[in-house]
Amino acid sequence: MSKALKPADLRAKSVDELQTLLLDLKREQFNLRFQQATGQNEGVSRARTVRRDIARIKTIAAQAAAKTVAGATASAAKS
Repeated sequence: MSKALKPADLRAKSVDELQTLLLDLKREQFNLRFQQATGQNEGVSRARTVRRDIARIKTIAAQAAAKTVAGATASAAKS
């Protein structure tokens, strides 16, 4: 993953795909932190991109969850 993820691309993914992507990014973030601690980090800007991608995924996942809850509440209110 060389570029930042676009929100439109993330919204097209399912919740399971987002969770998988989040797990991959967290692993990459751990590895980047480890590289930085040992002085082997070459791409310092990648850590910032990964951190922002994680936040972006968490935000979109929360929006999807809120949308699901709102839809369930609305359908329950109609019944």
